[in-house]
Amino acid sequence: MVHPYLRGARTPRVLAHRGLVTPDAAAAGVVDNSFAAVAAAHAAGVEFVESDCHLTADGVVVLLHDDDLSRIAGDPRRVADLRLHELADLLADRGGLLTLEQALDAFPEVRFNLDVKADGAEEAVGRLVAPHAERVLLTSFSDERRLAALAAAERAGAPILPATSPGSRTLGRLLAALTVRSRRATDTALRGLDALQIPERHRRLRVLTPRLLDAAHAHDVEVHVWTVNDPEDMRRLRRAGVDGLVTDRADVALALSA
Repeated sequence: MVHPYLRGARTPRVLAHRGLVTPDAAAAGVVDNSFAAVAAAHAAGVEFVESDCHLTADGVVVLLHDDDLSRIAGDPRRVADLRLHELADLLADRGGLLTLEQALDAFPEVRFNLDVKADGAEEAVGRLVAPHAERVLLTSFSDERRLAALAAAERAGAPILPATSPGSRTLGRLLAALTVRSRRATDTALRGLDALQIPERHRRLRVLTPRLLDAAHAHDVEVHVWTVNDPEDMRRLRRAGVDGLVTDRADVALALSA
């Protein structure tokens, strides 16, 4: 069955990568994953926002991509070493810090695609998303973190498990199974997944192939490709049968879909 996270949304899916920061907004100092970036994506008509979860020193889940603040605030300190109020002060003039709890409450129409970035954040993420599981997808490069967050959501009383896409280990198993054409191993690798969120290529390896698309679709698993910002690439991938595009330019992708 199609997970409610995907049900009823227009296709191809447009997933706003860390929200939407237009060139004008970036020039004004707005950074990705900020309150302003998510608000801009929502205002543009985006249904899906991709974001990243870290844990502050005082145990609050915040939407930030990097381990530290070097890139977005010129501060080398780590997110895990800062308290919520310190982070809020640093990002006050950069679009505003956004916690996971705030994001889920402030944007009830948005479906969140959440990458659990930090060890130790799984329990808090799972607990927070449990009441919103029908509009959340949980993922991580670490399958251990991903599965731990799903388990935490279940323990917290989620009416259904959030949707999910695989970490690196599961994706590696799938690619190996497809290479040797093992139907049993392919079935196992795709079991329990709702989407494959992948790059088109990883170094010299082509990840997205017709065989992968066919296998995923045969198991009712969508394929979302990241990070796609060029309009011609967007058109080409849509023609290839990709179900969703993770993009920094959700405004451009939406315009192409209109």
